[in-house]
Amino acid sequence: MINFFKKSLFKTSETIKEIVPKKKSTITKELLEEILLESDVTYELVEEIIYYMPPSNTVTRKDVRRVLLSYFIDIPKVQEIDTKPFVELIFGVNGAGKTTTIAKLAFNYKSNNQSVILAAADTFRAAAIEQLKSWAEKLDVGIVYTKQGHDPSAVTFDAINSAIAKGVDRVIIDTAGRLHTQSNLSNELKKIVRICNKAKEGSPHRKILILDGTQGNSAINQAHAFNDMIGIDALIITKLDGSAKGGALFSIAKELQKPILYIGVGEGKANLVEFDKEKFVDALLDFIFEDEN
Repeated sequence: MINFFKKSLFKTSETIKEIVPKKKSTITKELLEEILLESDVTYELVEEIIYYMPPSNTVTRKDVRRVLLSYFIDIPKVQEIDTKPFVELIFGVNGAGKTTTIAKLAFNYKSNNQSVILAAADTFRAAAIEQLKSWAEKLDVGIVYTKQGHDPSAVTFDAINSAIAKGVDRVIIDTAGRLHTQSNLSNELKKIVRICNKAKEGSPHRKILILDGTQGNSAINQAHAFNDMIGIDALIITKLDGSAKGGALFSIAKELQKPILYIGVGEGKANLVEFDKEKFVDALLDFIFEDEN
């Protein structure tokens, strides 16, 4: 598993190696500051991290690990609700990788012997419907869809009712890529949330925002807007391997205080792994410090 996290930080590691070509047992605070900034940790957070280091000018792996892990400790965990179907709403901006992530989630659930129905509620783009239909066929899972331009809330309602009737474990709802500045699409998303609750009281049980890892800290404003709009229960970070902005996860964790469920690397159905804060931090530090053992 640790190799997966190293893979997700590949581009970040290349940036680190330009600053620290050879691993060290200790580094100066100035060097640590440069590494963090180049890894897309915000300047304010870098100052805070340095503040919590020991008073000496050099720091060890243990010093840095302790502080970096602290940014994930107080984030609440997402609780699984014992209900059937369990409804998840997936949203985010265009290009973040929502549809592919939905396929990966469906694959994970099916691998754990859970049945799945997909709801193709992104009726804004015909290509989105076809893409999700293609994944449903490949994964052999159910799907509810309609034509481009039709009411996405109706698709959502039908998918949840179908899952209830068939005793399906999971419903995963795809939605149109939208920006918080697009009020019509924002209103549509709010309506989908209301319709979920109408079809099954208390749903959607989990609202997941997909964040593009290549955007780094610029994704934080998007996340705040979505959270104000409908609330966010959890995050999934995609495309982290394609960016040198791996350090942005610390800023995202501190700023949003939302759990990161998974990170995705690659387009394959199995390329989604549960986020582990310790393995993520250790993978990052492995590029900087010698093994303490």
